[in-house]
Amino acid sequence: MFGKKTKESRAQYILEFERPLRELQKNLDELMERSQSARVDISCEISALEQKIASEERNIFANLSTWQRILIARHPERPYSFDYIYNIFSDFQELHGDRLFRDDRAIIGGLAMLGDEPVLIIGEQKGRSLSENMEHNFGSPHPEGYRKALRLMRLAEKFSLPIITFVDTAGAYPGIGSEERHVAEAIAVNLREMGQLATPIISVVIGEGGSGGALGIAVSDVVMILENAYYSVISPEGCAAILWKDRKFAPDAAEALQLSPQNLIQWGIAEEIIPEPLGGAHRNPSVTFLSTKEAILRHLRALKKLSPKQLLEKRYARFRNIGIFTQEQPT
Repeated sequence: MFGKKTKESRAQYILEFERPLRELQKNLDELMERSQSARVDISCEISALEQKIASEERNIFANLSTWQRILIARHPERPYSFDYIYNIFSDFQELHGDRLFRDDRAIIGGLAMLGDEPVLIIGEQKGRSLSENMEHNFGSPHPEGYRKALRLMRLAEKFSLPIITFVDTAGAYPGIGSEERHVAEAIAVNLREMGQLATPIISVVIGEGGSGGALGIAVSDVVMILENAYYSVISPEGCAAILWKDRKFAPDAAEALQLSPQNLIQWGIAEEIIPEPLGGAHRNPSVTFLSTKEAILRHLRALKKLSPKQLLEKRYARFRNIGIFTQEQPT
């Protein structure tokens, strides 16, 4: 269930590159069980195996490829938006509906307290079980989700509340109904209106940051990204299908897209990388929540020192400076 304090635990879902660790851990469990059942002191063997596991773990996670980090970003045990909300904020009151069509549960939002600071929270929410994924549409918002988000953000501006958004989606939902209700227009309106909201906006990419589906709630003064998250104009699979005509080239596409957190910092797309525990945020969520909270508070204190005019000018300049442009003189 979402919202409960999460303790450090061994992941039950194992990624392919983590399998050597699982085998070593299995051997360690067998040794410890044998030690207890036979009442034999094999502490030296246990200690040696523990050291080997720690060394192998450091070696694996210190040399991850971009594609492997994407697999961690999609890990089903990774904390989702509700987990961050209930572990960082207090007194969360969820607000529903776009007042036009319906309530889209792929985007959740509401009022909360960050310490003694009232804030508005928007988050893209996935599910863990099949029923939760059906409820939240696997984290892929419909147009009404973006319209709900904008309704709440305008409410925040009215009462001078800072806005915190959590980005975690493979992309906006591309189904027929979504297209009929103008999902591209809903995202475009959000881009325009978020650029003009006279209140601080901070976005945190906590998992997947896919295309306009992510950008629709991320036109912000500060964008932060977790160490094993990604933020991209297209998914690696989508890019591979276009350029290589085969999704199996997704790892190559991931490298070509330069979508790692380090690349985002280099290009000025994100301001800060939030570190994760070794192995990913799901290994020790409480540490990740604490790091994220500290980063949000630090940036929020700086943004609150700016006047509304300064805030908007700085936000405009931030997006104008993203990218590299060249202009050739006519011959």
